Amino acid sequence: MASPSVSFALLVFLISLQLIKIAGDCEFDNYDHADRCGRIPIKVTDKDLIELAQNLEFLEAEFFLFGSLGKGLDSYDPELAKGGPPPIGGQKANLDPCTRRIIEEFAYQEVGHLRAIINYTGGIPRPLIDIRRKTFAKLFDKAVGYPLDPPFDPYKNSLNYLLASYAIPYVGLVGYVGLLGVESGQDAVIRGYLYRKAYEKVEPYDISVVKFTNYISMLRNELAKCGIKDEGLIVPLKLGAENRTTSNVLSADAYSLSYARTPAEVLRIVYGTGDEHKPGGFFPKGGNGRIARAYLSEDY
Repeated sequence: MASPSVSFALLVFLISLQLIKIAGDCEFDNYDHADRCGRIPIKVTDKDLIELAQNLEFLEAEFFLFGSLGKGLDSYDPELAKGGPPPIGGQKANLDPCTRRIIEEFAYQEVGHLRAIINYTGGIPRPLIDIRRKTFAKLFDKAVGYPLDPPFDPYKNSLNYLLASYAIPYVGLVGYVGLLGVESGQDAVIRGYLYRKAYEKVEPYDISVVKFTNYISMLRNELAKCGIKDEGLIVPLKLGAENRTTSNVLSADAYSLSYARTPAEVLRIVYGTGDEHKPGGFFPKGGNGRIARAYLSEDY
């Protein structure tokens, strides 16, 4: 029997994931424009939605474990991987002591999320996860619109690592519609840290931190194909809270509510292909679970 605290956390998780369903659990045959930003192409359950989210938890857990400790889930608790392949390219980042402790805490939080999901649903095998330097370098090249020289290295220092982290938890956060407290907390810590360095140049590029966040957010909007649901650290007044501020430490919509993304949008982003049917990026063979596999099915 789950403890009251775990049961409550999972209840919040379920409620938030329910909101992803947008237009209901209807099955349909034609994948048109409305469906691209709305309905899920199969009849789904809460368990299916949690399993979709678990793909992101695996990604976050591996990136944070390797970044802070130099070893991944297989060294910490291999049973949580449920037989899935080890990640590609994880390594310890060159972090200052304070940042390392924060990332280590994030790592343990993600491990806890995996335990909760597995205890509740049985979980899915860990998909193949690619967190190599060149995977991030391709993402940042695509974001800025040209090849960076030298290629962006997420493990080089604390600032680079947190910029790379900016590209990961927030994708998961909007998949949960912002109701999962720890995920939103992680996002706030990362954005707050980067905001304090907003106009600092990221060496050796002539690009400020704020420009990098804007580039990454614009790329995710482009990949997701469903409008502005992602914003950098500085925005035009028309996108700021009550149209009165350009600061954007917490990204939110016109009513200062968290943005929501559909499962398809999330997959388009983490695959880096803009197509939920074409794996790549952090998940070179695609995600696991019924929803992710349905998009990769030949029948679909």
